[in-house]
Amino acid sequence: MIIQALAFYLFAAVTVAAGVMVVSSRNPVHSVLFLILAFFNSAGLFILMGAEFLAMILVVVYVGAVAVLFLFVVMMLDINYVRMREGFLQYLPLGALIGLILLVELILVGGAWIISPAAQLAASHPVMPAGDLHNTRAIGNVIYTDYIYLFQASGLILLVAMIGAIVLTLRQREGVRRQSIAKQNSRTRAESVEVKQVPSRSGV
Repeated sequence: MIIQALAFYLFAAVTVAAGVMVVSSRNPVHSVLFLILAFFNSAGLFILMGAEFLAMILVVVYVGAVAVLFLFVVMMLDINYVRMREGFLQYLPLGALIGLILLVELILVGGAWIISPAAQLAASHPVMPAGDLHNTRAIGNVIYTDYIYLFQASGLILLVAMIGAIVLTLRQREGVRRQSIAKQNSRTRAESVEVKQVPSRSGV
């Protein structure tokens, strides 16, 4: 139990520190790297909780795909950081208000979970015993029965985010020769081939 407690506090401390660095870092590339560190430590917390499937999904999907996608998008956007920092103080009150609202919501959710008798009963008497179903099947039963619509909605949100990242990085530059497959396939023999009558011994 002492080793598990030490591992929990270590993973939790690194996760919180990495989350703070994600928000406070001035370089977006460093923010993405700290985000990857936070994902790895969150996966360690999931393993301590016995949710090894969620830990694997967090590492494979978020670290292997989403965080790397964020990193490439940030590196390809060519953001003018000096211009972004000029309006920082202008939007600081609005950002502080939104942060305060989120903090109050987190406190209300956490307090309701701790105080609610139904939450304590659910925590002490799990619906699905660990011996009957393994982790992956239990999560699949919950996601694809009770939360199927929310699961599909989250997939649509990720699809929209992916399309937005592609649109932001798509650039049209003038003077660049591009291949047009449709135009090449629609060409006729008369447009493609020209027969030259070259007299003998006169060269081309």
